[in-house]
Amino acid sequence: MKTSVLILCTGNSCRSQMAEGFLRSFDLDLEVYSAGTEPSGTVHPMAIKAMAEEGIDISGARPKSVDGFLSRPFDFVVTVCDGARESCPVFTGKVGKRLHIGFEDPAMASGTEAEVLKVFRSVRDLIKEGFGEFYRNDIKGDPHE
Repeated sequence: MKTSVLILCTGNSCRSQMAEGFLRSFDLDLEVYSAGTEPSGTVHPMAIKAMAEEGIDISGARPKSVDGFLSRPFDFVVTVCDGARESCPVFTGKVGKRLHIGFEDPAMASGTEAEVLKVFRSVRDLIKEGFGEFYRNDIKGDPHE
């Protein structure tokens, strides 16, 4: 049976989408989803650009509401922003483990396109590191891998 992971954020337009992209790239056998407590209309273009630099295409992703996932069972529900952690809904499906791996919201960055992209790259790299650690320690269960 595949390990199932739901990554939860507020808008499901940046951090949770990048985390989903990384987890999928680490292991094709994972069942990975992301959703938002208040989903925005589109995935942020800078998130798409930053992930493309890592060879991961999230351009086809769409923000989704957590409401569609509440009755599903998950091995892990991971919040990536404080807003989602505070307003994390009650799941009627079985949840094995809840975790919080928080990151600043790159969508709040301002400045030139280059300056904003720099923030997205920084958050992307932190997400890659944080979810790499989560994958090795929690999913695979081998911190020395």
